Amino acid sequence: MIDHQLLSYLEEFISLERKERFLEILEKRTKYITVAIEDVFQMHNTSAVIRSCEIFGIQEAHVIEGRYGQRLDKNIAMGAEKWVDVYRYDNTKSCIERLRQKGYKIIATTPHTNDCLLDDYKIDGKIALFFGTERDGLSEEVMNQADGFLKIPMSGFTESLNISVSAAIILQNLTVQLKNTEVDWRLTKDENLEKQLDWAKKTIKSIDDVLGRYYGLK
Repeated sequence: MIDHQLLSYLEEFISLERKERFLEILEKRTKYITVAIEDVFQMHNTSAVIRSCEIFGIQEAHVIEGRYGQRLDKNIAMGAEKWVDVYRYDNTKSCIERLRQKGYKIIATTPHTNDCLLDDYKIDGKIALFFGTERDGLSEEVMNQADGFLKIPMSGFTESLNISVSAAIILQNLTVQLKNTEVDWRLTKDENLEKQLDWAKKTIKSIDDVLGRYYGLK
C-alpha cells in the first residue's frame, strides 16, 4: 500500500523541476525487460551494466555473486544504483527461480550459438537477459535452463565483446523495439508511485529527520 500522504509530504522538500524529472523518467521505465549478471569478475563491468540499465530505462537488475562477492562499484555506476532496483543472489539457481516466478523467459546472451541474432530477435513476452563472465561466459546451468539464446552479429576476428558493451548494445536495441510495440511495457500505477516515493527519499538530505517529523505529526 502506497502512503500517498507521505509522498505528498516529501514532495514539499524537493523542487518542482525535480518532481517533473522523476515523472518524465518513470514514464519511460520498464520491468518488461530485466537483466541478470552472473559471477562477473571485473567489478567495473557489473557497475557499467547497471549504468546501462539506468540509461535505457530498465528498472530492475539481478546480480549473482556466488564466486567473487559484491560486484558493484559506485564510482563507475555513477549513482545508477540509486535509480535501479538491484537484487543480489548467492547462486544462479535462486535467481532463475525468482525470475521464472515473476513470469520471465530466460534469455542467454552468448557468442557461442547462432540460435538468434540480435537483429532478428522479437520480444514475445517478459524477458530476463543473462550476461556471463568475461572469460568463460554463462554457466552450464544458465545455458541448460535458457528459453532462448541471443547473439550480437559480429564481422571481425574477435568472437566476443566486453560484457558492458554487449549489454549496452542489446538493451538499446531491445528497448527501442519494445517501445514500438503495442505491449503494455510501462510500470503500473502502483509501481510508478512506489518509485516516486523511493526516489524522493533518496533525494532529500537528512531524510531520517524529515521522516521522523512526519511520523511524529501523525
